[in-house]
Amino acid sequence: MPALSEYSNVHNTALVILQRKGYQVWYDKKLDVYQAEKDGWDFMSPSPCGLLGVVAIFEEKKPTRFREYWWKEDAPDLYRNLPERPPRDYVPVFERK
Repeated sequence: MPALSEYSNVHNTALVILQRKGYQVWYDKKLDVYQAEKDGWDFMSPSPCGLLGVVAIFEEKKPTRFREYWWKEDAPDLYRNLPERPPRDYVPVFERK
């Protein structure tokens, strides 16, 4: 069992963190998505944790203006090449002594 995973009991925490960071947050019932906005930059995700994740990308990249694919990383394709097993020395936090 991981120390934290995306589940409905984490959703409120994600939304509170976004508000503390100064984002306006809301749920668009018609589109069934969560949205956030700050300083003219807007974000959308089907889950509060996903919304926090896309905001984290924005905060890491720090774009100064909008351009197509401003979020894209020119790096190896981890998404299609992730290992299927954890590293040998991996020990879940709840098993550590």
